[in-house]
Amino acid sequence: MEGEERHGTPGMEDSDQRLVLGMNERDGRQTPPGQLRTSAEEGQKPGTPNPEDVCSAESAKTPQREGEEEEEELDPRIQEELEHLNQANEEINRVELQLDDARTTYRRILSESARKLNAQGSQLGNCIEKARPYYEARRLAKEAQQETQKAALRYERAVSMHNAAREMVFVAEQGVMADKNRLDPTWQEMLNHATCKVNEAEEERLRSEREHQRVTQLCQQAEAKVQALQKSLKRVIVKSKPYFELKAQFNQILEEHKAKVTGLEQQVSHAKMRYSVALRNLEQISEQIHARRLQRLVVRRASPVGAEASPLYLGAEGGARLGAECPPADTLSVLSLQTIASDLQKFDSVEHLLGLSDATSLNSDEMEEREQRRGHDSYSSPPCEETSTVQAA
Repeated sequence: MEGEERHGTPGMEDSDQRLVLGMNERDGRQTPPGQLRTSAEEGQKPGTPNPEDVCSAESAKTPQREGEEEEEELDPRIQEELEHLNQANEEINRVELQLDDARTTYRRILSESARKLNAQGSQLGNCIEKARPYYEARRLAKEAQQETQKAALRYERAVSMHNAAREMVFVAEQGVMADKNRLDPTWQEMLNHATCKVNEAEEERLRSEREHQRVTQLCQQAEAKVQALQKSLKRVIVKSKPYFELKAQFNQILEEHKAKVTGLEQQVSHAKMRYSVALRNLEQISEQIHARRLQRLVVRRASPVGAEASPLYLGAEGGARLGAECPPADTLSVLSLQTIASDLQKFDSVEHLLGLSDATSLNSDEMEEREQRRGHDSYSSPPCEETSTVQAA
């Protein structure tokens, strides 16, 4: 009997080793007896990655992929508007510096002219105030002369337009008087248009003529006043001449600097306008980009819930073929229930142990004794105790 037990022990050890070997090689049960497999392991082939891991990996790659797509979809208008913005900003800074310098120079010249004129006036005395009406009359006469010249130019232009309109009327009348064009409405319309032009040109010529006569009369009056004052104030005019000549020089210099300041102010205004236009364009482009992103997000969220996920397969070399999504929660719960039911069925049956026991080198006496014990215990103990008894033997 002891020999039989010693002879049967190696058989049991081989059975246990084969059972453990089968579990290690995953060709039998994938979990030891008494333990349940997880829902993720049930229905999963060896070497297949966990869907949760795949889902987490896909979610980790999603922001990076979206960032790359946004970089690829960068609107080229943004770079163009940014260049316009930078150019306008540089011009604003440059012209504003020039404008500050020009204003500083203008104020400096103004203060110097006032100081020098005051010094000159203190030396000359009362002759400056006595001769001032003469120089004021000269200034008004000069302005009247300029207005007369402008009125003469307007009158000459009106006369030229009137002559051209009269020639057009003559041509239209000749066309209408021809036999072949007597009933042509085009020539009639041309004649009417030319007649209207002649009337308008005549009115402009008369108005320009009256304006020229008026300013010419004013200029003559101003010249006469200058001549009268020059005769009456001849002595004080000669004495105060250095003061008014210096004043005229400073006025000319100040007018030049004032024109320069005005031109720089216009340049700054135009540059600021271009800057604001570039900003508005960038805002519009930004709003369009945000609208497209929101539209893509809405389309992405509008996909049906519970859609089938394409599985992720791994090749023989270990490379993964993407296309997998996370399995829904309902699928995981179904897999978990299937796993529990499969494990319970395997606990209720010991047929998988019989196949392993038949492969061992057990004696026929031990097999008979084990079958008798199994038949005796089948009426007194549950199947799980029978499994534990066989493992203990």
